[in-house]
Amino acid sequence: MEKLLELLERDCTMPVSALAAAAGVSADEAKAAIKQYEDNHTILGYQAIVDWDSIHKDTVTALIEVNVTPQSKDGFDRIAERIYQYDEVESMYLMSGSFDLTIIISGCTLRQVAQFVAERLAPIQGVTGTSTHFILKKYKEKHLVFQPQAPEEREYIFV
Repeated sequence: MEKLLELLERDCTMPVSALAAAAGVSADEAKAAIKQYEDNHTILGYQAIVDWDSIHKDTVTALIEVNVTPQSKDGFDRIAERIYQYDEVESMYLMSGSFDLTIIISGCTLRQVAQFVAERLAPIQGVTGTSTHFILKKYKEKHLVFQPQAPEEREYIFV
């Protein structure tokens, strides 16, 4: 049934019959599996991926690297829980390497993102440093290509 999950992750709008056929199971088995995955929170939700640039909606997306001091009993979990409660936080990950957490947020302006970092994130006890990177252009997200390029035309001159 892992195949079923992969198919749903790529396109959750596929009809159950198509999902079942692609996964090699019956439609009833696929329906039951999906219900079970929803009930046990393997499937957390369904979401459309929108290319906001195509409708000229100005938004800013930032990736914020965060260094924290882990708590004695809870490690990174307590600080992470405090941070991901903010509505601005779209995604959050514990990382290996030179920083501890990655946070992805969106706002209407650079100022809103900067205010979030300065007024909400940086003052949290245990946060020891942040580094903000603004996403300039999205090329691909969740296996979906934004504005695929037209095939390149080449002109050949034969002499």
